[in-house]
Amino acid sequence: MENSQYSAAQVLEALRSGDNDNARSAAFSAGDMGMEEAVPLLCERIKSENIGVQEAAEYGLRKIRGPQAIEALLPLLRSDEAPVRNVAMDILREIGVDSIESMQPYLRDDDPDLRIFIADILGYCRSHQSALLLGDALLKDPEVNVRYQAAVSLGNLAFPESVGDLCQAMHDEEWVQFAVVEALAKIKDPSAINALVQLLPQSSMLVSSAIIDALGGLGDIKTIPLLFNSLENVSVILRHKIVKAIVQILSGRSLSLLAAKSQERLRAYLLDALSDNDEDIQMAALQGLSAIGKEEASSAILDLASELDPERKAELYEAAIRALASIGYNDIVRDALRSADENRIMIAMEACQLMDDHRPVEEIKNLFWRVSRELQRAAVAEVAQLGSCDDMPFFLSIIDECEDAEVLKSALVFFGNQHTCPDVEDVVFSQLEHRYVDVKEMALEACINLHSSKLNERFKERFRSDDAMQRMMAVYALGRYSVSENLSEITEALEDADPAIRRVAVESFLNMGGAAERYLPRLLPRLFDEDKDVRVALVDLLGQIGTSAVMPHLVTALRDENDWVRIRAIEALGVNKNTEAVPTLAQMLEHASPMIAFKIIEALGRIGGNVAFSVLLGMMDHEDLEIQHAAADAVAAIQAEQE
Repeated sequence: MENSQYSAAQVLEALRSGDNDNARSAAFSAGDMGMEEAVPLLCERIKSENIGVQEAAEYGLRKIRGPQAIEALLPLLRSDEAPVRNVAMDILREIGVDSIESMQPYLRDDDPDLRIFIADILGYCRSHQSALLLGDALLKDPEVNVRYQAAVSLGNLAFPESVGDLCQAMHDEEWVQFAVVEALAKIKDPSAINALVQLLPQSSMLVSSAIIDALGGLGDIKTIPLLFNSLENVSVILRHKIVKAIVQILSGRSLSLLAAKSQERLRAYLLDALSDNDEDIQMAALQGLSAIGKEEASSAILDLASELDPERKAELYEAAIRALASIGYNDIVRDALRSADENRIMIAMEACQLMDDHRPVEEIKNLFWRVSRELQRAAVAEVAQLGSCDDMPFFLSIIDECEDAEVLKSALVFFGNQHTCPDVEDVVFSQLEHRYVDVKEMALEACINLHSSKLNERFKERFRSDDAMQRMMAVYALGRYSVSENLSEITEALEDADPAIRRVAVESFLNMGGAAERYLPRLLPRLFDEDKDVRVALVDLLGQIGTSAVMPHLVTALRDENDWVRIRAIEALGVNKNTEAVPTLAQMLEHASPMIAFKIIEALGRIGGNVAFSVLLGMMDHEDLEIQHAAADAVAAIQAEQE
């Protein structure tokens, strides 16, 4: 029986019945109908052994809400069955705010467990009345666990008006003090700071730790003198917490504004904190040393980083690298680069990469020939980034002596960035004939990056090569240099016997944007090229040009025998919102494959207009559900654009 078929009387009758299916449906109906008279029966059904009935009863009570539901649920908190108590509490957390006065008497109940439950529930009732009741329980309840829960709930509410009650409770038992401190940290009210500061000297280790965390989170710079004064005569664990709080409050660069003596003192404690087992404290120590660390800190940071797994503890590892880089290049880092420990070498190199300093380059070049292949690759990549013309002999020796493709590619990156170095064009151009394809490709990018008129002429010569690969690279480079300056060769390449070269020649015009339109007479014959990749490239170019002159040619491409050519043409017409293509696209839908149909629907949604809208409406009863959904999305897109 559907919910809508129930009358109020039928709902009550079904809830009283022993039929679980009917009771479950009735419970849902009672909630949807807001039947307050069903509340007692729903509370009884919470005790059902049938999970479905329990869930439906819970739903009904959450929907009905109100004082009557709260008053009926409260007695369930006395149940001996934990699941019943838990469900009642969970519902009351959500709806208790509807009648806080109904819960007030329970805070005076003789059963301390019941008072704990109510204190918990009130922490979810965002009302100032809740805060008043909890404050009273915090200060007056004889049971420590009730007072503890009241403090936790006041923290959940986070009303500034509760700070006074929480501060009064500062001298309660340790367990309550701890909850009070955490509550004040959540409230984040400045008025709590003085109370926390006053409590710190007389607190236990547990509470002191919580206070320091709270002060760090509150971030009030006025607490810095107190925290500095607290660094002496405390346990190592607590000192590390204080150091973390100081770093939190002064946040990085502000640490460097401290007086020299304060910096020296804090620096010693930061170094000690690196040995803590708490990663948050280690992270704070690294942040502090990044700001005020000196050379001796580099050794401790290197030791820490060498013990870390860069993948499992990536954040801490990266913080260590940043700290080393912030301190700068020094003898410690230099010695790490000279060591036989490849882990320390890698850490030092990663730090050097972040430094704006050329000094490490010579050391990295020296270690290149004695380390493993992995480190060689990292080293040459780094020198390629940091090096200058003075480092050309090193890279020339790599070109002559190394066989590793990754190393050679990094060397070519270096050469490609050295526009002013002598003979650099000859070096990179010579690598266009390397036996590794990826090295050839990097050499080509280096040649293009140099943008040399000398190389432009050499590529024109290379275009006459019998080797199709060399011709293709030449056309690619000439197109990247300047289509207009190299138009003769690129136009000739449009007729090359090799289809890959014809494709690259077409793609060269993509570098010109809309200006390529004036070259359409040279390009349009490729719309009927025998190679589909050439045709795809031209359709992409026409779509990028996007003027009215190219639209008829994109419509022509819709008749291509290749699906991908048609798809790119459909996409281009959609992106350019070509309304004249709509009839053709609509006609294609009749016999289109699913892939083509989806693309047409998407394009029609982009183009919009009355005709496209009507076509898409007609697709919404298509036998294919996915096409129906695609048409519905496209219709929604058109409607959204009209709003």
